[in-house]
Amino acid sequence: MATNLGRIKLWSIGGGKGGIGKSLVTLGLGIALARLGKKVILIDGDLGGANLHTLMGVRFPHVTLEHFLTKKVSRLEDTIIETSVEGIGLICGADDLLGSANPTFSQKLRLLNQIEELPAQYVLFDLGAGTSFNTLDFFNYSGGKITLFTSQATSLQNAYGFIKSALYRKLSRDFAKDDAVLQLLYQGSDTGTEAGMHSIQDLVNRIKDLSAEQHARLTQALRDFHLFLVVNMVKSHADLKSPEIIRSVCHDFLSIESDILGQVAFDPGVEAAVSQMVPFPLHQKKSKAMVGLDQIALRVVKESRLPRMAWGRAAETPEEEDLPLNTIITHPSSS
Repeated sequence: MATNLGRIKLWSIGGGKGGIGKSLVTLGLGIALARLGKKVILIDGDLGGANLHTLMGVRFPHVTLEHFLTKKVSRLEDTIIETSVEGIGLICGADDLLGSANPTFSQKLRLLNQIEELPAQYVLFDLGAGTSFNTLDFFNYSGGKITLFTSQATSLQNAYGFIKSALYRKLSRDFAKDDAVLQLLYQGSDTGTEAGMHSIQDLVNRIKDLSAEQHARLTQALRDFHLFLVVNMVKSHADLKSPEIIRSVCHDFLSIESDILGQVAFDPGVEAAVSQMVPFPLHQKKSKAMVGLDQIALRVVKESRLPRMAWGRAAETPEEEDLPLNTIITHPSSS
């Protein structure tokens, strides 16, 4: 599949762990962008437990992603639901169909092919929890890759694990037809033996000894894997150190660069708004959470205008989709 080389339209919000506020941040960021006069579409990518429509106050969506996946509607655009927030459309997740949580290769490819055609300036993809291949592929395909986490140690560990999984997934597909590189990738997960590698730089060095061409491809792939970091539920100045920690370990152990997109303050009003099924930042013009989301929206607009050399891509063959990758995801301190 050809990918865009211009403005970033698709932004995915992932993090691996549930309970870190991905849906709320997706919604809040969408509202902030809409306030800037942007046309936004939110996609609930949690195909096993969708709840974004509930946060938007939509109790019983008449059409969901299920209708598109099962070809009850031919166009993804036909699943867009109007919301109470001007400028925001919503595509509800499919949580009422057995098997929706694990779409087939053809279903996923069809979905990715049509996302870029949606009538919006920004598409925000709220990813489900975990590190399934589907979640990682949606994340990798996005031009804007946002990793969300809190300052809790478990959240930081899960965020790093999510990023590492996504990177290894990308590399396993980029080098799907190169057995020598794939073998080194598999060895990279086995840190308990002499053959194991302690960082991506070790992999880069090994491949450099094998092939100058493959070394150049790998180096470029790492440059292209660019992340944006957001820390949620910030309660103190110390919490602001969390993005620096993630950025540092990604550089040291994964050889990838990342930008800190911003932070979202802990806001007691969020829980009350969720209970009332209203878009949480709207009823509080001075919401603490919304201040941070407004700043992040401005950064998203700015970053979206910057050209990127290459982004993720959808799988081109079923063989790529089924490629096994048994990497061990660990905290940097045990890598």
